[in-house]
Amino acid sequence: MNFLSHYYFESKNQDQYEIMGTVLPDLVKNANKDWNLYPQKNEGLFLADQQLLSILNGWKRHLKVDLLFHSSDFFKTQTAVFKQLLLPILDNSPVRPSFLAHIGVELMLDHLLVVEQKIDTFAFYDNLNSVDDKILKVFLQKCASGNTDRFFNFLYNFKSSRYLLSYNELKNISYALQQICRRLWPHPFTEKATGLLTEQLECYKISVEKEYLSIFNEIDAKLNQ
Repeated sequence: MNFLSHYYFESKNQDQYEIMGTVLPDLVKNANKDWNLYPQKNEGLFLADQQLLSILNGWKRHLKVDLLFHSSDFFKTQTAVFKQLLLPILDNSPVRPSFLAHIGVELMLDHLLVVEQKIDTFAFYDNLNSVDDKILKVFLQKCASGNTDRFFNFLYNFKSSRYLLSYNELKNISYALQQICRRLWPHPFTEKATGLLTEQLECYKISVEKEYLSIFNEIDAKLNQ
């Protein structure tokens, strides 16, 4: 799941450090794809400080939500549906349809949460902004992350741009997909594919918007068991 979908499960959480933890794995990978951090394997490093422990608990919750999502019938079915819509526009493209379908389904969920006002995106950013960077730096250093300057440069831009507020428009979801693909392939899309991607997102939205909340309800029930 993507940032806002993870936040959906924390929208009533009053602990901003735990909220930060729930999105931190994705923030880390976006900032530095070479980082492989496993704080959940060294929990003892974080027990002495409640704020560090909250970040760890959020991190672990992120991992659990992703596991439940990626193993669900919803995910398997919806990625297959979206992949079929993408195949005709990816001729002569290096982009793997399965990869684009995977990311596309996740971003579509964020889009639907925003447009149907199931979350407060401003509150999401407010929670991130209230986290002390010094505490976050200690957490990352205990994960043996090394130099954290690159991460905090990314985090500053992520928070200041408030780009997720733009997810209310499908053209911005299309743009985000293109940017993600450009990290892996220098020229991911033909001009024709670029023009058609938003159209295919619109078609996919019609097929999923009536049932998308089912996966959130399913995961929420399992988290609270």
